[in-house]
Amino acid sequence: MVMTITSTAFTECDPIPPKYTCDGEDLSPPLVWTGVPSGAKSLALITDDPDAPVGAWTHWMLFNMPASLSGLSEGIPKNPIVEGIGTQGNNDFRKTGYNGPCPPKGKAHRYFLKLYALDTTLNL
Repeated sequence: MVMTITSTAFTECDPIPPKYTCDGEDLSPPLVWTGVPSGAKSLALITDDPDAPVGAWTHWMLFNMPASLSGLSEGIPKNPIVEGIGTQGNNDFRKTGYNGPCPPKGKAHRYFLKLYALDTTLNL
């Protein structure tokens, strides 16, 4: 089974709207996913920029999400624990939660939202 992740805020290969970047409100985007395997115990989401000048740059790490979850609403609070959603780790901005695109001027960057179905919950 293939998992698919999409957003109502933007489509694949299109620019991420300023609302979800450091040029706007820096809100986490709304996400929806399908295809979570039936045996999954939890989900993890990592959002990164492989084109950052220092190498891959992590913008968001969210783990121990319930496997029954099928998406996230816009603007997840930047708390370490988000009730009913999961645990947020520190990103490469050294902050908890989501921090959106904020690349230096020049060539456009790519951003990847990777969803993982895990057979365990993480004890981090």
